[in-house]
Amino acid sequence: MTGLFDPIRLGAIAAPNRIVMAPMTRARATRDHVPTSMMADYYAQRASAGLILSEAIGISQEGLGWPFAPGLWSDAQTEAWKPVTAAVHDAGGRIAAQLWHMGRIVHPSYLGGAAPVSSSATTAPGKAHIYGGKAPFVEARPLGRAELPRLLDDYARAADNALAAGFDGVQLHAANGYLIDQFLRDNVNLRDDAYGGSIDNRIRLLREVVERLAATVGADRVGVRLSPNGEMQGVNDSAPHDLFPAAAAALSEIGIAYLELREPEPEGTFGKPDTHAVAPAIRAAFNGPLVLNSDYTPERAAAVIAAGEADAIAFGRPYIANPDLVERIAGGVPLAKDDMRTWYSQGAEGYLDYPTAEAVAA
Repeated sequence: MTGLFDPIRLGAIAAPNRIVMAPMTRARATRDHVPTSMMADYYAQRASAGLILSEAIGISQEGLGWPFAPGLWSDAQTEAWKPVTAAVHDAGGRIAAQLWHMGRIVHPSYLGGAAPVSSSATTAPGKAHIYGGKAPFVEARPLGRAELPRLLDDYARAADNALAAGFDGVQLHAANGYLIDQFLRDNVNLRDDAYGGSIDNRIRLLREVVERLAATVGADRVGVRLSPNGEMQGVNDSAPHDLFPAAAAALSEIGIAYLELREPEPEGTFGKPDTHAVAPAIRAAFNGPLVLNSDYTPERAAAVIAAGEADAIAFGRPYIANPDLVERIAGGVPLAKDDMRTWYSQGAEGYLDYPTAEAVAA
């Protein structure tokens, strides 16, 4: 029977266990989106994960609309990532860069007043995080067909920079209501060209981006994140059980290293069949390692792996307050609680100062 602590190969990456650190925005870069030295310490503290998936990293200024989030489009950003990846490797870990384009979630204040881009002319609900507070989202402009080659170039440049910076691979952020998700799901993708309408058309951009990433760094160093069930930042689909298995099948044909799904379990369904879950259909369609994510406890994670429903589990918030999460789970040590107040603060508090269980015992 497979367990959480069995090794697994995720494409080119040999992971010593099946506990993955999920991507989490922490806002510790500079205002110019350059990584800082404290980020090296943060990720190195968590190097016992089978694989660290970095916080979302902007592929371009057009695609990045979060205060103090890091980028990977400039030489300065690439150079600043090198100490981070080196620190993880020196601590025995592995780390992949999550590549992010936020689409309509970017506020014009990041773009010199220009409108954000998306699949269609739609507006996200709620307010954007900007420097100095929050502001209402604005209507996006549809990406023109002639602009898509430039978008693919942006992804390829970021992937090239990721490997130059020492990352072991990349993950395409195609989830959570961001740009690729805005093309995938039909309540936001209102296009009538080859990138809208049918499922085949709506997964076209996903396929093209992943093919370009695979050509750039190798398919065995490319992972993808999808969020197949439920509304995410106003993005939803009328037939997720048709859309996402089709997307997974396309990714399987490309031969990516792994597929990560963020699919929250409806309240009260733990231990019962979830008739709305899309993950089982995706598992059948995808011929590669499947990583599940969203509010897993160690006990539930172990049960899912043992049942063969997934090949690895990605933990998010537990990694904030438990840099030694792998060791705590292995030893049955209770998990520490994180402080939401410091999730996005720019200092070391709530970032570098969570102790290991061993340090607490000492």
